[in-house]
Amino acid sequence: MAEVDPALLVEGVREAVLAARDGGAPAERSLAALSALRALRDQLAEWEPELIAAARESGASWAALAPALGVASRQAAERRYLRLRPSATGETTGEARVHAERDRRAGDRAVADWARRNAAVLRRLAAEVSSAPDLDPAGQESADRLGVALGEDDVANLLLPLANVRAHLASRHAALADRVGEVGEHTDRLRENAAGQRRGRAH
Repeated sequence: MAEVDPALLVEGVREAVLAARDGGAPAERSLAALSALRALRDQLAEWEPELIAAARESGASWAALAPALGVASRQAAERRYLRLRPSATGETTGEARVHAERDRRAGDRAVADWARRNAAVLRRLAAEVSSAPDLDPAGQESADRLGVALGEDDVANLLLPLANVRAHLASRHAALADRVGEVGEHTDRLRENAAGQRRGRAH
């Protein structure tokens, strides 16, 4: 939505309220003030998650945010943010966004735990993929990014670049592409299972 000037809205609403208290507010003025009040609420609701995200990026903890948001705990502060934040995955209610985010986190934890338990296998596969010959320029760029991830400490960081390079392997390295695909299918199942288990515990 287009941003509105909250000062103008507040002043207009205030004048309408004062007129109503004096008994001199026609219906049209009250209706206009109510529309302005709704626009103001919409604007504030749009700004709040942006400010929360900015505070978090600047190092504020959820515990520090809680009193500023008028809630009693860090969990409540995070929940408020998740309820307000626009969804990137199609959830239409605040509660659905909370559940979707917690499902995602449960899936991420399950996948990261599995990756770390299978670090040697994943590193061997990533090394083989990153050195695959005869890739097209886009494929070579993707393989190079995988090679960079191989130098990082957390083996879970290999999963995304592995998935991204798979399409470039199919034409000349079909067997290797299949092995990468199996990893992707397995991590997808881990995510689904983790999310299902989390929802089961929540009920």
